[in-house]
Amino acid sequence: GFPDILSQLTTVGEVSQEAFTGMHLLGLLCLDTDNAVASCADPEKGKIVATASLLIERKFIRSCGKAGHIEDVVVDQTYRGKRLGQRVIEALLVAAREAGCYKLILDCAEENAAFYEKCGLTSKEIQMVRYFSILSSLAA
Repeated sequence: GFPDILSQLTTVGEVSQEAFTGMHLLGLLCLDTDNAVASCADPEKGKIVATASLLIERKFIRSCGKAGHIEDVVVDQTYRGKRLGQRVIEALLVAAREAGCYKLILDCAEENAAFYEKCGLTSKEIQMVRYFSILSSLAA
C-alpha cells in the first residue's frame, strides 16, 4: 500500500489503520477541498506502484487565490520508465486547475528536475527548508 511505496521516497514512520482509512483508494482521490492524492496500481499484484499528493494553500494575495503544492511523488523502482510518474503529475495538474489554483509549486532534487520539466513545470528561484524534530518539540 501507500506506506510501502512512500518508503522508497522517505521515512514513513508508524501509520495506524485508523489514520490510513480512506487513503488507499486508487485513481484521483479528493480527500477534502484542499487535498488530493493520485495513484496508479498494478492490478495483477494488487499494489500501489506510483503516487503523488496535492495540497491547496489558500492565499491572501491574488484576490484570496489558491496555490497548489505537489508533494510525495514516488514511483516504485521496478515500475519506473512506464510514464506512471507523468500520469500522477498530470492528474494533479488537472485537479489543481479545476480547484482554481493560479499556480502549482513543487520542490525536487536537482537530478529530478528534467522529469518535472517533461511534465510542464519550470524551474523558478530556490527552495529553503528547516526541519524540526517532532520528538524534541513534544518533550519541551
